[in-house]
Amino acid sequence: MIRSPLPPLFVLLLLSLAGCGPATESPKPDVESGQAATEAEEPTTLDSTDQFQATSDDFGPREEMPGAALYAEHCALCHEGGVSKSPHLAFLEMMTPKAVYASMTDGIMQPQSAHLSDEQRTHIAEYITRARLDSETVAARAPACTGEAAAFDRSSPVPKVGWGHDTRRFVDADLAGFEAEDVPNLKLKWAFAFPNALRTRSQPAIAMGAVFVGSQDGTVYAFDLDTGCERWSFQASAEVRTAVVLKDAEDDAGAPTAFFGDILARAYAVNALTGELLWSLKVDDHPSATITGAPALAGEKLLVPVSSLEVVSAADIDYECCSFQGKVVALATATGEVIWSHSAIPNPPAEVGITSAGTRVLAPSGAPVWTSPAVDLRRNLAYFGTGENYSSPADGNSDAIIAIDLTTGERAWQRQTTASDAWNVACMMAENPNCPEEDGPDVDYGASMVLVEGEQGTVLAAGQKSGMVFGLDPDREGALLWSTRVGRGSSQGGVHFGMAAGDGLLYVPINDMNDTRAGEVLDPALARPGVHAVDPASGELMWRHVQENLCGADRPFCDPGVSAALTAIPGVVFAGHLDGHVRAYAATDGQVLWDFDTTAPVDAVNGLTARGGGMSGGGPAVGDGHLVVNSGYGLYFHEPGNALLVFAPEEG
Repeated sequence: MIRSPLPPLFVLLLLSLAGCGPATESPKPDVESGQAATEAEEPTTLDSTDQFQATSDDFGPREEMPGAALYAEHCALCHEGGVSKSPHLAFLEMMTPKAVYASMTDGIMQPQSAHLSDEQRTHIAEYITRARLDSETVAARAPACTGEAAAFDRSSPVPKVGWGHDTRRFVDADLAGFEAEDVPNLKLKWAFAFPNALRTRSQPAIAMGAVFVGSQDGTVYAFDLDTGCERWSFQASAEVRTAVVLKDAEDDAGAPTAFFGDILARAYAVNALTGELLWSLKVDDHPSATITGAPALAGEKLLVPVSSLEVVSAADIDYECCSFQGKVVALATATGEVIWSHSAIPNPPAEVGITSAGTRVLAPSGAPVWTSPAVDLRRNLAYFGTGENYSSPADGNSDAIIAIDLTTGERAWQRQTTASDAWNVACMMAENPNCPEEDGPDVDYGASMVLVEGEQGTVLAAGQKSGMVFGLDPDREGALLWSTRVGRGSSQGGVHFGMAAGDGLLYVPINDMNDTRAGEVLDPALARPGVHAVDPASGELMWRHVQENLCGADRPFCDPGVSAALTAIPGVVFAGHLDGHVRAYAATDGQVLWDFDTTAPVDAVNGLTARGGGMSGGGPAVGDGHLVVNSGYGLYFHEPGNALLVFAPEEG
């Protein structure tokens, strides 16, 4: 399903469709979308200590906002089914009012909005995002880098670790720049507060003495790793929740490239030294399409996973459910041209029935690809997992592990681990005809597959929201080697975003929320929220650290589990928890070596207050003697935050 599954109250906010984009999209890469900004303003200090003030203004009932009638008159007809390729409100709500307003004033929606006054456009932007447009007038940029801090270190190659390179998420000692014995001495070095942000989901990349990271308002930054000054920034069309993936230049005369995707399903390539746009491409025309998993490099190909939020649209009884199908698209890294596209469901959707509300049922649908593909150059394959079907009948492509040929994009093999999983948000409501007859269990794959090399050969490990972890044989078309129940599992349980492997072990994060906020409260005695270590050769559980619930009654949206991806170095596993703590675990036995509470407010380099919250998404980054963590996941009833936190071992 979605990452993480939507709770009922949040679903009520997403039942309408919206957007004001054109009916067609250019099939060729666009080198004019987005822009680079190489100069940053001096930081401005805010008097308020509430970092969320800019996005938490109380407008009163939404239906009474001035923009409600304007939206209904000027947007609803088009964007509630009239224009099939318009992005949904679920996406627009994740944008800033500034971005929505700019699209109506100077951007893609300008022709449709030309007849509106500036005040009317402001009201519409504030209605869609439920945030004040003038809240974004605060200059909240880090100071611009000057002198040596502005120069990128080209003396060593871009590290080929982490998302986009290696889903093992293991950083060796040389690249990490510190060792296990240094971990207890990690201290906060500097922080950046993402302006007007409630969530921080883009895992940073560390290279060339810089930190590259995306943000909720679509800004991608390059900061000096040592001081936090800004080297450049780039403005994407919408929120960038994927990791930034870096690729070295082909020769000394060229520049490295930074790749990422936004929530409107647009992939980007920018010059990693300047932020200049090289190309961009919308990889899927479906109005609900999005990019959640990091693009993955396979030589000169960039593999882009495509997921969607059509699962939410189905809550509208008049919506024809469902037509989206997950895919992986291979783009040329140099040009953005499509090399091949592989659909998770080979057969196109067709009408299979009529609901009691008189709308068509379309199937097969769903099987979104939330995961970053795992690239296996030795076997010339890429592996990815899929989510559930959105409509009945469920088919053999949902909740599955799929292998595709890197050259042709053709399917090599697949293994489904949970059959008959069809679910959408309509199932959270009484007597909604769009709920598939299977009604769940909604235990898709959101975490990438991990290739683990060992004395007994190679194991392809797959962790699922069911709480199960599977070991497959990549040399025998995914034959099952072992299966181990690590967590209780549920729609809000099991493995969410990413495992790690190193020191001969597979490290498994488990979420296992007791209150799924999807209408069920599960047995806490069976929950295993925390970090677990599995022998990749046998599947045997070697150790586990089940995190005690430290949240307290005053933090209703706090949970002890680990939804974010793990990151490992020799002897240590780093985990960001939904309780706002980032913890370091000993690889030998799971003992906690270091614990930092990211929810405590700190002064940021851009003059704002940085405060973390629940952590989910891409996970911590390690490199060049630093640990970099994003904290804040203000979605799906998790605690919000706006913090980029940079740690280093204390000298002396």
